[in-house]
Amino acid sequence: MKLYSTNNKTLEVSFKDAVFNSLPADKGLYMPEEIPQLDPLFIKNIQQYSLQEIAFEVASTLLGNDIPKDDLKQIVNDAINFDAPVKFLTDSTAVLELFHGPSYAFKDFGARFMSRVMGYFSKTDDKLLDVLVATSGDTGGAVALGFLGVEGTRVTILYPKGKVSEVQELQLTTNGQNIRAIEVEGTFDDCQALVKQAFSDAELNAILRLTSANSINIARLIPQTFYYFYAYAQLKPQGVNEVVFTVPSGNFGNIGAGLLAYKMGLPVKHFVAATNVNDTVPRFLSSGKYEPLPSVQTLSNAMDVGNPSNWVRIQDLFGGNVAELKNMLSSYTFTDEETKEGMQKLLEESNYIACPHTAIAWLGARAYANEHPGQYASVFLSTAHPCKFPDAIAADVFEKIVLPVGAETLQGKEKLAESLKVDFEAFKKYLINHN
Repeated sequence: MKLYSTNNKTLEVSFKDAVFNSLPADKGLYMPEEIPQLDPLFIKNIQQYSLQEIAFEVASTLLGNDIPKDDLKQIVNDAINFDAPVKFLTDSTAVLELFHGPSYAFKDFGARFMSRVMGYFSKTDDKLLDVLVATSGDTGGAVALGFLGVEGTRVTILYPKGKVSEVQELQLTTNGQNIRAIEVEGTFDDCQALVKQAFSDAELNAILRLTSANSINIARLIPQTFYYFYAYAQLKPQGVNEVVFTVPSGNFGNIGAGLLAYKMGLPVKHFVAATNVNDTVPRFLSSGKYEPLPSVQTLSNAMDVGNPSNWVRIQDLFGGNVAELKNMLSSYTFTDEETKEGMQKLLEESNYIACPHTAIAWLGARAYANEHPGQYASVFLSTAHPCKFPDAIAADVFEKIVLPVGAETLQGKEKLAESLKVDFEAFKKYLINHN
């Protein structure tokens, strides 16, 4: 698998180099030179395969010979060792639950796969791999648990102070070992900017071997395609011929993976990006002008992204053809009040307790269905377990939530985190002094 930068298509790097460099020097994002097609016979019979078998087929099709098949199969089976069930709430509307991994969020797919790929490639290297990651909520916990104890790696997680839920903060600050956390007195965009600046700092890169665990890393994007194929595999035996996926969208890596799956041959009718009031992409699709704004804090904090990094990947997938992109992608934006109403209606109509992100996806799915009635399955993605958002869910409703295994043990753990202002020199000094 060869990759180029979205800013320079003449650049050619290997998958291993893209994983470790994370971000090209020209500040673009890595994309595959060619998007291979899955065997049509595999798609035709996809309902016969397990999630792990589908994941291996998709990964091996993309990666080619970059990782030997037996090693890749072991990586996939170890990383993707939990389910992603599709559950119908009505005859035509279903939820794809992506929170059954160890951090109770969809980002377990990307973080666990990436950590094992990095561990595999690092076996022959002596220098410690420093993984930097900015999080608006769920990425941090998934990366922390994905990399915890992985030999040859050290993880530094930056998160916005006071802007993540208690469970999210506990998941990323209580691990110790090779996991470090920094609470930044700013927004997610500030955290992401600090990470990106670190990658472009020559002195820092001469001292440390840096890479990223954010969705800017191609090794995060690839495994997120797996569950789109698996969802289709679950729908097919039920006579579903067309599907619309609605994705709660912040940094746009999740829906970017879905569009990559579509380009690889996944039969999809349409995609819907549902956002909170951080609506840069909905405004672009409406006006044709891409105008990022500072991020605004909302109930759906993992989507509080004013300048989504992965949007350039989505544009690249469509060769800059905005008309083609609009034909395949719609977008809706919702306020906190609408989100609360969505959570309440989901409970009343389907007896389904949803986190704010999931509620936004449901609202987006409903908005699209109202404008485009038809005979298709509307599948909205549930990206996080509701137990992670006690402040956003009414107390009497929260009491009814069945906690996943391990959630109760988080309480009472000691928080281990440094505090920093939005100051790159201070962040750089921390990394060098704690090397």
